[in-house]
Amino acid sequence: MASRFAAAALANIGREYPSKLDHVLAGANDALPPRALHPSFHGSFDWHSCVHMHWLLARVRRLFPALPERAAIDRLFDERFAPDAIGGELAYLQRPEAQTFERTYGWAWYLKLAQEIGRVAARRWSVSLAPLADAFATRYLDYLPRAQYPWRYGLHANSAFGLAFALDFARATGHEALATLCVTKARAWYADDRGAPTAWEPSGADFLSPTLMEAELMRRIAEPAAFGVWLTQFLPGFAKRTPETLFTPVPVSDRSDGQIVHLDGLNLSRAWCFRGIAQALPAGDPRSMIATAAADAHWVAGEPGLESGDYVGAHWLATYAMLALSGA
Repeated sequence: MASRFAAAALANIGREYPSKLDHVLAGANDALPPRALHPSFHGSFDWHSCVHMHWLLARVRRLFPALPERAAIDRLFDERFAPDAIGGELAYLQRPEAQTFERTYGWAWYLKLAQEIGRVAARRWSVSLAPLADAFATRYLDYLPRAQYPWRYGLHANSAFGLAFALDFARATGHEALATLCVTKARAWYADDRGAPTAWEPSGADFLSPTLMEAELMRRIAEPAAFGVWLTQFLPGFAKRTPETLFTPVPVSDRSDGQIVHLDGLNLSRAWCFRGIAQALPAGDPRSMIATAAADAHWVAGEPGLESGDYVGAHWLATYAMLALSGA
């Protein structure tokens, strides 16, 4: 399966078109192709998908050293992580028109990529990625104090997702200012939440569960006993598997539709979050078994999406499958 994931990521990263740009033009000269705008992260349909497909390659490369695609991954990383290429990405980020570029989903995924590369991979790649990681960390430090309210829906801008990966990076790299700010903001936004309004979940194009993503963040900032108490207040019906819609996998009616196929990602990301919850609860808490069973059911529902072959899902879904299998 790791080899299959690697092959999919390599193919999608190498495919420049079709391309969906998050690009503000300041003039006619800014109308440039993806490769010119983003020398490192063009391909795989959009910038953030290209970034997290690179993360997928870094993860399988680390977990499976004998992976047949390892040499191809290394060649790709040498090209895409070259200092000049990352310098081009940094120059793009510094454009006045790019102040909100990929905020915060793309920021979070880039920091997750930098964290993964820094674990065991070649130091030249980690050194090359560092300036852009520093730039995104700085953007978090500027943005979070100004952000009064969290984004709570299940799409890219979900604030709990952005905080979770930023916190992971900050702790892994010893960035104390970012870690402190992420924890402070998580508590301010979510610590007092009670009775999650899950009747509106799932929504039509969610690939993240607003409810479970919040729990996935909060497990990072609370000890098991305290997290268990918070979860009781946030989801009082968890031990009874209610609300049923949260514990029931979501059917996907059309995998050729770029929005509806998000629901495959929802099943996979729910599996990831349920596994994280199961591992974070105190030993002996019966909700751990419930969460594990829900994770397994959502994995079974989401895995067929990996086989559809349609590019609208193929360019990103394997990443969330990897999170479901190993993220917690």
